[in-house]
Amino acid sequence: MCICRVIVLFYLTFFFAVATLNIIRQVTVNPDSRRLPMNQATNNTIYGLDVKTTIDNTTFLILNIAFEHFFKPLPRHSHGNNSYELHYIPNGLGQAVIDGSSYELTPGTLYMTGPHVEHEQIPSPMDPMTEYSIYFQLQEEDALLVFSGSTADKFLKKRFWIGPDTQNLGVLMEQLFYELKYKYTGYMIQVEALLQQCLVKVVRNYEGNRFSKQHFAPSNLIDGKTLIIERAFLYHYETITLENLAKTLGLSVRQTERFLKKYYGKTFQQKKQEARMSAAKIYLTDKRLSITQIAEKLNYSTSQHFTQAFRQHYGITANKYRRQLQDPMD
Repeated sequence: MCICRVIVLFYLTFFFAVATLNIIRQVTVNPDSRRLPMNQATNNTIYGLDVKTTIDNTTFLILNIAFEHFFKPLPRHSHGNNSYELHYIPNGLGQAVIDGSSYELTPGTLYMTGPHVEHEQIPSPMDPMTEYSIYFQLQEEDALLVFSGSTADKFLKKRFWIGPDTQNLGVLMEQLFYELKYKYTGYMIQVEALLQQCLVKVVRNYEGNRFSKQHFAPSNLIDGKTLIIERAFLYHYETITLENLAKTLGLSVRQTERFLKKYYGKTFQQKKQEARMSAAKIYLTDKRLSITQIAEKLNYSTSQHFTQAFRQHYGITANKYRRQLQDPMD
C-alpha cells in the first residue's frame, strides 16, 4: 500500500512540474512581441508563384506574394524594367521614403512602386507595421490593342501611387493566403481570380490620384532571377557574397556579374555597397546606436572601415551626417 502511495505521489509531482513549466513558458514573452497584437506575433509568410493573368491584352506575371512584419528598416532599393510591387499595410505604423519624399504609412495605406522607383520602409519602433505585398512583371502582348482609357492603359501610366485603400484589398489578401495555405481543390483557379481582382482594384484605387507620376515604358519581360537578386540585396546586404548569389541563381560567378550589369547597370560590389549605405543612413537616425554598433550591424570589420566607406559614398562623414540630422544648419 505504501509503495502505491509513493508511485501516485511521484506521478502527481511530475505532472505538476510539467504543468508549471508550460505556464511559465506561456507567460514569458519576448519584449519585442509585447508591442504587437497577437495576430502579428507570427513568422513572415512568402509564396513564390508563377501565375499569369491577362487584362486588356497585357499579361501580368505574378512571381511572389508575401505577408511580413517589419521590425527593422528596409533599405532603399528599386526594381528593374517591367517590375512592380504592390504594398498594402493592414496594421501598424511607419514611413515610406519614395524617390526622396517621405510618406506616412498607417493601417489601410496602399502604395505601388514601379520600375526604377527608389523606396525604403521605416517601421515605427512602438508599433511596427505589417505588410502584404505582391511582386509582378508586365508584358504587353499587343500594344496596339491597349486602347486609351482601358484598365491596362490606366495601370501602365502609373509609375508610383500612394493613398488610402477604398476597395477592401485587405479582404482579398486574406482570401489569397487562405487559398495558398490550405490548397483545397481548385485553389489555383481561386488564386488567379483573386490576383486579377487585386490588380483591377488597384487601378480603381488610384484613378485620378494626385501623387501619380509618369510611367517608364515596359521593356522585355525578365524572369524570376530578378526577384531573387532584389530580395538578396534587400534582406542579406550585410553578409551576401557574389559566390552565394551565383549559387542561388544557378549561374556562374561571371554570368551573375554580367546579369547584374545588364539588368541594373551595376556591379555586385556597387549593388552591395548601395544597400549597406542606404541602411547606414537609416541606422544613423537612431541616437541609441553608436558608430561602432552601426558598423557591426552592417558587418564592417571596424568602425574606421565603415566611416571611410560612408565618406567615400556620400562625401561626408557619418558623424557629420548625424549632426546635420539634429541641426540642418550645421
